[in-house]
Amino acid sequence: MSYAIEITDLKKKYGNHEVLKGINFCVEHGEVFGILGINGAGKTTILECIEGFRKYHSGNIKISGNIGIQLQSASLPAYMKVSEVIQLFSKWKRAEIDNSLLMALGVTDLQKKLYTELSAGQKRRLHLALALIGKPDILFLDEPTTELDVEGRISLHNEIRKLNQNGTTIILSSHDMAEVEALCTRIAILNNGVISFIGTTDELASKVGKKYNIKIVSELGENEYSAVNVADTLLSILEEYKQKNIDIFDIKVNRGTLEQHFINLSRGCKQ
Repeated sequence: MSYAIEITDLKKKYGNHEVLKGINFCVEHGEVFGILGINGAGKTTILECIEGFRKYHSGNIKISGNIGIQLQSASLPAYMKVSEVIQLFSKWKRAEIDNSLLMALGVTDLQKKLYTELSAGQKRRLHLALALIGKPDILFLDEPTTELDVEGRISLHNEIRKLNQNGTTIILSSHDMAEVEALCTRIAILNNGVISFIGTTDELASKVGKKYNIKIVSELGENEYSAVNVADTLLSILEEYKQKNIDIFDIKVNRGTLEQHFINLSRGCKQ
């Protein structure tokens, strides 16, 4: 089977610090693959190695198709007009300007503005439009909705879905679990330079479903408990409180969240 991206035993050091300790994963054509991890886990380093911006010490990277890149942060000349930026990137990529794409991303009406006059959301839409010039087979998005308001996030998510439905393979780096759940087909979670989980969000959620958080508010204050079998654990707790004649004021039972599970995995906690 051919893959859009194949990563084999990828290693990268900064001085004596080994950031990537032998990363292995494959991305299938047409999927949205999420790379997650807490700050410093190596998400951006992996992307930059794949994109060719950063040298790696050992391993192998195979890419099948042309790529487009939306960086986590990008700086364009402040006093260039949006139209000039688009023309520059089109010539650089030797591609025609797709006016329908600019319109879909809400960039058409911005073309007379200077880059410095754009809001954070407008800059994000422009960066995505620039990444899509030449209609890449594989699109890299590094924290694509950072600094966007709710409306901007929803709009950008819709555009990402449309691109994927049209066959674009998307690599998404994010720490936002809501974004990951909404967009990704599969995810990889980084912890201390290695992948601690790889699979679908449903597979991750199924692990979360095995844990419950129980909060008991009593005359002694608040106490929290973790449970796999919530019924048996709750009955045992209530019996203990009854035997000790402790008055209970409130009981709350919550299923563990996907975000909690992500934090545990990315920090190396046992599941």
